[in-house]
Amino acid sequence: MTSPSLISLHGGHSGQFCCHARDRLEEIVCAYIEKGFKTVGITEHIPPVSDQMRYPDEIKQGLTARDLYQRFDRYMTEVKRLKTVYQSKIHIHAGMETETYTGYLPHVKQLIQNFKPDYIVGSVHHVDDICFDYSREEYDRAIRHCGSHEQMYLRYFDLQFEMINNLHPFVVGHFDLIRIHDQEGYEQRLLSPAIQEKILRNLHRIKKLGLVMDFNLRPLTRGEKEPYITPSLLKMIKTMDIPVVPGDDSHGQDQAGGHVAHAIEILETMGFDTHWPEPRLLPLNIE
Repeated sequence: MTSPSLISLHGGHSGQFCCHARDRLEEIVCAYIEKGFKTVGITEHIPPVSDQMRYPDEIKQGLTARDLYQRFDRYMTEVKRLKTVYQSKIHIHAGMETETYTGYLPHVKQLIQNFKPDYIVGSVHHVDDICFDYSREEYDRAIRHCGSHEQMYLRYFDLQFEMINNLHPFVVGHFDLIRIHDQEGYEQRLLSPAIQEKILRNLHRIKKLGLVMDFNLRPLTRGEKEPYITPSLLKMIKTMDIPVVPGDDSHGQDQAGGHVAHAIEILETMGFDTHWPEPRLLPLNIE
C-alpha cells in the first residue's frame, strides 16, 4: 500500500500578491517541489469589491480596490505561467480564495468569468462586513455587533451556509475559523445545541453538493494546539463521509507544506480517504 501524496489545496499566499504574506510566488512553488509535493493549489485572496472592503494592511499600504484588482490580474497571469514552467515537477491548480460580504456574489461571478480559475476556496472572514479574523480588536467588535459570542457564531454559520449555497466552492475553507480569537471558550461553544444545529445543516449541504473540506493547518504554524477543523467536528464529518484535504494556508516559502504530513497521519488514523479528489470549478448558484 503506497503512502498518500503530499497535497495542499489552500495556500501559497505570497508577498508578491498579498500584503500579509512574504516571498515571491515562484519561491513558494519551488519550496513545495523541494519538499516532495506533486500537487498543490495556489489560492490567493480575491481583490475587494470596493475600497470599503479592503483589509487594514491594504489600506495602510495605500492600495485601492482598483490597485488590488490589477495585482490579482498579475497573480493569475503568474500562477498560470508557473503552472506551465513547472508542469514536469508539480501539478499546480490555479485557484482563488473568496470573501463573504456585501456584494460578493456578483463580484466573484465576474472574477470567475474574467480569470477562469481551476477552482475556488469558499471562505468567510467577515461577519456583517466586520473582518473578525484580522485582529482581536475587530473580533471583539464583531461580538459587540452581534450581541454575544454565541450570536456571532450563529451568524457566522448562517453566512457560511449562504456562501456554500451561492458559490458551490470546491473547497470550503477553514470551516470553524470563527473560533480564531476564542481560544478559551470555543470547544464548549461549538457543542451548544443551537450552534450544532447550524453546523449540521451546513455539513449536510456540503455533503449534498459534493464539496471538499479544508483541513487548515495555519493554527499550527501560529503555535496553536489544533487545526481548523477541531476534532469534535472532524469526527462528525467522518461519520458523514465528507472528503477532507490538507491546506497549509501558507504565507511564505518557509510555511509551504508545513504540518501537511502530520495532517495526513491524523486523517489516515481517523479513516478518511486519502485518495485526494481533483479540484474543479463548480457552477455557481446565481438565482
